[in-house]
Amino acid sequence: MNGRSRGFGLIELMIALVLSLIVVLGVVQIFIAAKNTYVSQGAAAVMQEDARFALSKMVQELRMVGMFGCLGSITDASAAGDFNASQITPIRWDNANLKLTLVTADVGSGGGAPTWTVVSDCRTSATAYTGVRAPAAGQIAFPIRRLIYSYSNNQLLMGVQTAGGPANPPMAVLVDNVRTFSVTFGVAGSASDIAASSYSSNPADPALIRSVRLSLTLFDPRNAVREQTFNVVAALRNRLL
Repeated sequence: MNGRSRGFGLIELMIALVLSLIVVLGVVQIFIAAKNTYVSQGAAAVMQEDARFALSKMVQELRMVGMFGCLGSITDASAAGDFNASQITPIRWDNANLKLTLVTADVGSGGGAPTWTVVSDCRTSATAYTGVRAPAAGQIAFPIRRLIYSYSNNQLLMGVQTAGGPANPPMAVLVDNVRTFSVTFGVAGSASDIAASSYSSNPADPALIRSVRLSLTLFDPRNAVREQTFNVVAALRNRLL
């Protein structure tokens, strides 16, 4: 028989199959690695977006803490007489229950009904009323809200106390998959200082608070990426003037 017309032998076929299998396994490994990278990058992006949304919202509200209109002296005409206390202590942190309470000017027009409304002519008079109050001619209305942020069951929650509503309003989920949430305060040494000299998780005098540090740790429920901690510091600009 002519040797040039012979086919592949068994050994040659086995070698070809082994080489093909190695190539296929290599392609599969590359595909799996690429898929895992895509999933982990997607999970990390979701965590970053969730943290950016929650922290940017809280920072926006924190910067407006203590803003009650254009005059410093406000007459309390609220139904329950509770505006003055909130004006004196517009920020509180319950370390035991992980609850942050802010009294702040309403940011934007989508905040819903305010807790109080301060009506002022920005010259001689300013009065706080419960709920919505329309300004008279020559006056400006400043909507004021009491916001509550809390952490429970791996969720960061937010609620708004409505006019005449309960002290613990219904809470809506702001962010899921939260491992930890902590708040510390930059505290001034005296009432005349505008800069914080130390940080405390439970300041004795809320009037000395000058800034707030928020720390939020998120996790991926599929464990596609490691936990990430996000930190931000917000100055209470109405305390720095």
